[in-house]
Formats: sequence, C-alpha cells, structure tokens
Amino acid sequence: MNSKKMLLVTSEFPPQPGGIGNHAYNLATQLQLKGYKVTVLADLRSKDGAEEQQFDATLLFKVVRIIPNKISWFTYIQRILKYRSLVTKRDLVIASGKFSLWMVGLDPFLSLSKKNAVIHGTELNLKGIPKILINKSLPKFNKIIAVSKYTKSLVFSLKLKNIEVIPNGFKTFKTAKLSEPKINRDANYPILITVGNVTDRKGQLNVIKALPLLKEKYPKIQYHIVGIPTMKEMFKEVAFKLGVHNSIIFHGEVTGERKHQLLKESDIFVMLSNKTNTGDVEGFGIAVIEANFMGLPAIGSGNSGIADAIKNNCSGKLINPIDANAFLEAINTILKDYTNYSNNAKEWSKQFDWKIIIKKYLNTFE
Repeated sequence: MNSKKMLLVTSEFPPQPGGIGNHAYNLATQLQLKGYKVTVLADLRSKDGAEEQQFDATLLFKVVRIIPNKISWFTYIQRILKYRSLVTKRDLVIASGKFSLWMVGLDPFLSLSKKNAVIHGTELNLKGIPKILINKSLPKFNKIIAVSKYTKSLVFSLKLKNIEVIPNGFKTFKTAKLSEPKINRDANYPILITVGNVTDRKGQLNVIKALPLLKEKYPKIQYHIVGIPTMKEMFKEVAFKLGVHNSIIFHGEVTGERKHQLLKESDIFVMLSNKTNTGDVEGFGIAVIEANFMGLPAIGSGNSGIADAIKNNCSGKLINPIDANAFLEAINTILKDYTNYSNNAKEWSKQFDWKIIIKKYLNTFE
C-alpha cells in the first residue's frame, strides 16, 4: 500500500453543495482508499459549523476547516497560515479552486515536483487581479488536470505543456429500492428533468423559454427542476408570463434517494447551460453522467464542458442552449430511437466510475 502523505487544498467541500467540492470529496476518498494519507484544507461554509462537524466525523481522512472572517483579507491570512502549518513534509499537494491555485502555485517554499492542480472552469474566467494571479500560478505547477477539453481550452493562451484532461467521475449507486419506471414510455408525454442549482449557469431558464414551442408538439410535456431554488421565483415569473407554469414542477433540494427516483421516472435529462456575465461556466456536468447511469439520454450545451459529458448522437444530443428549434429537434430524435439512446447512455456512463477515474489520477501523480 502507498503511504504517501497528501494535502488537498480546495475552495469547496461537502456537506455544502458545489461541483468543485463534490470532486474534491471523491478524489480525497479514492486516494485514501489507495493508501495515501489524505488531509483536506477547506473553508467552513455553514453558520455554526455543526453540519461540517457531523459530516467530517464520517470520513476516512482528516479535514481542517478555516472559519471565514467578515474581512476577506483576514480569511486569506488564516488560510495561508494554516496551509503553511500543514504543507510541510507532504509528498503531494493538490490545489482545486480559485484561492487554492494561488496559494499553492505561488508558494515559493514548496518544490515543483509536489505541486499539482485541478482546474474546473469558472476560476479561469476571472477578471482583474484574480485573473492575473491565476495566470501566474498555473505555470508553477508540476501537473495540471483539466476536468474537460473545454476547461483545457480556457487556458490555451498560457501554452501549458504539463496539462492533461481527466474527466470528473461519479460514484455508482444501487437502484434496487427504487420503484420501477413506467414500462411503456409515452412519446407524446415526455418528461424532462434538470438537476442542479436553479441559476443562470445551469440553464433552466433556457428550457422554460423553449416550452411554448415544445408544447405545440407535446402538449402534455413536463419539466422537473431539482436543486437549490436560488432563482426559482424569477424563473416562475417568466414561466407564468409564457403560460407554461402548469408544465413545470420545482422540487427544490431533495434527498439522494428522491433525486434518483425522479430521474428514473423521467425521460430526458436536460442541461442547457450558459456562460454567465461573471464568467461562470459549466466545467463538465457530472449530473449528466449520473442521469445516463439511470438510463436517461441527455440534451446539453455544446459550448461548455458538457460537451465532454455527452457523446453526441449516442448518449444524447449537443445543441446551442438558446436555440428552441434545435432543442425540439433533439427531443424528437431521441424519442424516435429511445431504446438505443437509453442503452447507449448507460454504457457511456460506465467509463466515468470513480474506480476507473482514480487510476488515471494515480498514473499522473506516480
């Protein structure tokens, strides 16, 4: 067994939501199982820390949390001091997320051979001083892993030679306890679903705006929205104005079991993600792969990291997220050949199992 000591510095970590945090948790878990002695450095994101304390007690590895200060500079100082106390005698250091890249990449005392980075997407589209810091820190890493080809393209101008693509992984789950889906899917009554924070980036609003056209072809169409209802009220207002509110169900946050049940009862997973005005982008789209595992074909944005999560014309369709006609055509295509798309989606998802993905990380690190 490997006995190397590893420090993972991340801008997000469960139990609070976030794609970077989910990735960091699974990476840390898999490396610990492979024999690394893992320590995670992350921020405390709940008000009193009770959620984190309960969650951390269940883990196989140690998590050190930074309590944010109302004055941001104090928080940065706390991070640096705690990082310096943890980084000594580490065989491997991985940075994931904005401030993590700055802190590890620009550390003058840490040898190059120990520095590794994971880049996701949004942290690469910053502006001003944060952008300068990212551009200065990335060349200082020994290895850089991008979670998608799209993410890698965001740093093309830096001409990095030490970068490779390893997609996000997902943890497979048992579905035996779930009730069986309807046996005969009604092609005239498609059920669409999106799982993710209800925001501009995730693209739920693009689906809502397309519903008037979709309802001309599929009057009984349903759209299920699962996730933190951040912009729910604004999106509901748009739905009412368009007269499609009766076709939409906002579920809010749900348990993992309930999410899987909703996926199993749906027909097509949809993620028509946008690049927001602040530079927020979809780096990969692991929710797509999880839906594929359940047998759902997917329709997603071709101009984001989702292009790596969907095998076009096989596990689903890639489209322009704001083209309602292309969206309708994609639905038509999938429903006409649903069994093949569903089977292809299940097969496609297998390569993203964390048990497979971690081997690629180990090959890179070792």
